[in-house]
Amino acid sequence: MGNEENMDPEIDPGLFRQVMGHLPTGVTVVTANGADRPIGVAIGSFVSISLDPPLVGFFLGTQSGSWAPMEASGHFCVNILQSDQIELCGVMASKSDTKFDGVETTPAPHSGAPILAGAHAAIDCRIERVHELGDHNLIVGRVLTMDASGAGSPMVFYKGQYGSFQP
Repeated sequence: MGNEENMDPEIDPGLFRQVMGHLPTGVTVVTANGADRPIGVAIGSFVSISLDPPLVGFFLGTQSGSWAPMEASGHFCVNILQSDQIELCGVMASKSDTKFDGVETTPAPHSGAPILAGAHAAIDCRIERVHELGDHNLIVGRVLTMDASGAGSPMVFYKGQYGSFQP
């Protein structure tokens, strides 16, 4: 009976990605101030964790080059993208060192992390905890300020495509 627990089935990564793609997700860009330049990474795994205290989280691959400078800053800002920001999402998903060239931003009130112009909402956070889970880190942030003044519709990712949600 004890050996059955150690016999997990092999799950094909391609099938895993395909099945998980059936769950629509919001699209965010998490930003921070690095030592020599701003940092931005597109994230589809953002989640609300707790109301009291106010905590949010996102998952970032353990091999991501963005994590070390973000961790060193101690803060991050979650930018919830609008449906018309697909091009910006693509830039932030790249590994380019010049992602922010020509991108209009304002500093978040507490962290100073970039808030992207036109974002649907922004959530300024202090890194509270980090948990390594498989090949990703769960980064938990304590919400310091937030704003939802965007007027458009949020960007949604579903089955490998970007779209919008119209209530």
